[in-house]
Amino acid sequence: MKRALVAVLLLVLAGCSTGKDAVSQGSSFQFVAPGGKTDITYEGADRKAIPNLSGEDLMNEGKQISLSDFKGKVVVLNIWGQWCPPCRTEAPEMEKLYQQNQAAGVQVLGLDVRDTDRSAPQDFVRDRGLTYPSIYDPPGRSLLQLTGYPLNAVPSTIVIDKQQRVAAVYLRSLLAADVAPLVQKLAAE
Repeated sequence: MKRALVAVLLLVLAGCSTGKDAVSQGSSFQFVAPGGKTDITYEGADRKAIPNLSGEDLMNEGKQISLSDFKGKVVVLNIWGQWCPPCRTEAPEMEKLYQQNQAAGVQVLGLDVRDTDRSAPQDFVRDRGLTYPSIYDPPGRSLLQLTGYPLNAVPSTIVIDKQQRVAAVYLRSLLAADVAPLVQKLAAE
């Protein structure tokens, strides 16, 4: 309860101290949902570097995956959990996005959170035929690196440009068609 109160207070204070968007101060990514938006996009100088999120590969115990493994690619970071009903619809859409745009330099990277039994999300991946990798992060520690990012927003998606800067944040479930135009534009840059 105390942690949640501190997080809310930080969000309020950060919202009051920023300019017109979530990353207008400093040189690092700090998320604040301006005006309660669920779709937030950033252009040019408004894009800020995202921390190098990393963790153990969900499907390959002992193997590490890092956002920096995909430098030079557009990365669609999808935050999901097998326990999340909207994720069941969204995961095949992320696979579709990946298959349709992989050749253009687009990488989908999952971030599995709040799944304490590794076998359940592994079954989720196999059952849906997902071929993109996912970081296994039951406690959601990776998200703590994103200052003020709402830990309860699952599913959510962060689109990262080739320079590993945040180009968009979606705090809702997506269809491939929702994000395809943006990732294709970023891949062409």
